[in-house]
Amino acid sequence: MFEGFDKIVEERIIQAQRKGEFDNLKGSGEPIVYEDDSHVPEDLRMAYKLLKNANFIPPEIELKKKIQQAEDLLANIEETPQKSRILKKINFMIMKFNSIRNTSIVFEMPQRYQTKLEKSIGSKKSSVKKG
Repeated sequence: MFEGFDKIVEERIIQAQRKGEFDNLKGSGEPIVYEDDSHVPEDLRMAYKLLKNANFIPPEIELKKKIQQAEDLLANIEETPQKSRILKKINFMIMKFNSIRNTSIVFEMPQRYQTKLEKSIGSKKSSVKKG
């Protein structure tokens, strides 16, 4: 069905090679680096590759990057009202992230005040037991 078309394409490729049109291509002479996409279901690989080539970032990945940036900012701030506001913002973004992913609670990202609260409650429990 496409035999004639295939011949035309092959001829044009050969002509372009003779003219040297493929000589200065990016990555020419370098080994091809294949991405490991074995974690992506086979029927979604092409779609993911197209989205990646179009520089599309899924909303949950973009949100995760924003959370990380806010956490980096938070790490360099002393205890101030601004730190408290940033922490609230991080926890809101984490809540939004968890709702977007729609997974089991076991796999949710924990909010950031949780460990501080646990330490506080733990220290109060131990002081109550001692007293």
